[in-house]
Amino acid sequence: MIELRLVGIGTGNPDHLTRAAMRALNEADLVLLPRKGAAKVALLEVRRVICAEVLTRPVPLVEFDLPVRDASGAYLDGVQDWHEAIARAWAREIAAHLPGGGRVAVMVWGDPSLYDSSLRIAARLGAGGMDLRVSVVPGITSLSVLTAAHAIALNTLGAPVVITTGRQLRDRGWPEGTDSVAVMLDSGTAFEVIEDSRVHIWWGAYLGMPQQALVAGPLAKAGAQITALRAQLRARHGWIMDIYLLRRS
Repeated sequence: MIELRLVGIGTGNPDHLTRAAMRALNEADLVLLPRKGAAKVALLEVRRVICAEVLTRPVPLVEFDLPVRDASGAYLDGVQDWHEAIARAWAREIAAHLPGGGRVAVMVWGDPSLYDSSLRIAARLGAGGMDLRVSVVPGITSLSVLTAAHAIALNTLGAPVVITTGRQLRDRGWPEGTDSVAVMLDSGTAFEVIEDSRVHIWWGAYLGMPQQALVAGPLAKAGAQITALRAQLRARHGWIMDIYLLRRS
């Protein structure tokens, strides 16, 4: 039996880990740490730092190369193939390091429930015949850290919020039925498609980390500032994680 624990770690700040997350990491027989290439070595280092700060007993840390998604074809097909490749990588490392079974921890940015595919990848392990039990330790989401950093509420009084992706915003425009839109996984600056003088933006990158950057203001003015700053930060650090909230007044 393999017990796979998906542990939400917030946005990379060790202070964001819950006591349950710390306990899950310390109870593990193996912690998997994905390497995402030289350009994103800082992401691996964040996981190393978290382990160094919270582990109170020797736990094997196994680093492995994360497969790269093929972006040449249809998006969903590429994602499905990518998930299958990641599942094979997990299975390979688990078989090599825990042949007799045990508890495996995978550290997940934010929370496994929100625009993360760890649960889908884990399901592939079970479908592939692994004797598997999956549990989830919830984490602080980037949305929570964003709204806290700007000291704002996610929603207006009694009103709904749509959480979407940069791809959806760019392709489909402003979602119907809401004046508040939270945008995640934006590989560019999809807010540029919004031409509405009533829209305000609250943006944040590297939330909770020492290099955290925040910008807020009317989209018509702040949008260009964010675009320029985002390019500078990506060039400086080699990677960027950002999120933003749009609201029509």
